[in-house]
Amino acid sequence: MTTEQLTLTYPIEKLTWNWQGHQIQYTAMGSGQPLMLIHGFGASIGHWRKNIPVLAEKGYRVFALDLLGFGNSDKPILNYTIELWQQQIRDFWAEQIQKPTVFVGNSIGGLLTLMLMTDYPEMIAGGVLINCAGGLNHRPDELNFPLRFIMGTFTKLVSSPVSGKFIFNRIRQKNRIRNTLYQVYRDRKAVTDELVEMLYQPSCDPNAQEVFASVLTAPAGPKPTDLLPKIEHPLLVLWGDKDPWTPIKGSKIYQERAKQGLKTEFYPIPNAGHCPHDENPEMVNQLILEWLGKSMDNG
Repeated sequence: MTTEQLTLTYPIEKLTWNWQGHQIQYTAMGSGQPLMLIHGFGASIGHWRKNIPVLAEKGYRVFALDLLGFGNSDKPILNYTIELWQQQIRDFWAEQIQKPTVFVGNSIGGLLTLMLMTDYPEMIAGGVLINCAGGLNHRPDELNFPLRFIMGTFTKLVSSPVSGKFIFNRIRQKNRIRNTLYQVYRDRKAVTDELVEMLYQPSCDPNAQEVFASVLTAPAGPKPTDLLPKIEHPLLVLWGDKDPWTPIKGSKIYQERAKQGLKTEFYPIPNAGHCPHDENPEMVNQLILEWLGKSMDNG
């Protein structure tokens, strides 16, 4: 196991775990009830830099890892699926935590949280979804014809040995990363040089383009509408109300569940986009801590 400090505004210890022959970056801070934070597409544990120290300081043992293919974790060439990452998290929990855990996921991390809650209830103390993705990728039936055609063409070009590298190298330019963040963050001040660099650096790693192409062409995975009815543990759902990627109108299934009193609480995060934990960490941290205080005491 190696240890070093991530060069972030909020220093986070970087640890290494070996999984199926691959080096996985993770961090752990604090002591108490375990929390496991799961990042979204293209992100890493650094995306939780404003949350980990606050949650740890309030009496929780906070874990976060870089999913295989992202951040500082290895980027082997293989078929990436949401089920692969689910197995990675399952194995990490079995080796490193081994206690009922509250899983906290943003975007794809939210979908992974739902999958873990459904498939491995013995691992679960509760779940927090932050702008939960509906799938790893859009399902073709969810897009109108022009967009379906455009996305289909784009994924073919990105996956092509001829055009893939060229397109990826254009997408990963820092100014393009910043412009993409401006689309998904409501507060432009939250789009810092640190954030851009955090997303850019892993794209320089060998095989980063192949991982990107594999993820873009992967199956969407299970639908939240199919998973939710199977969940019995407490659930907190937070949603940036100005998210263009997973608009808040898609959160109705969670709002209905909350109204039915099924151990679910729902809160919109005003004037926040797809990543409110990074854009408005004060409100998100407070809501998570208040919910943990109620839900974990009451089981």
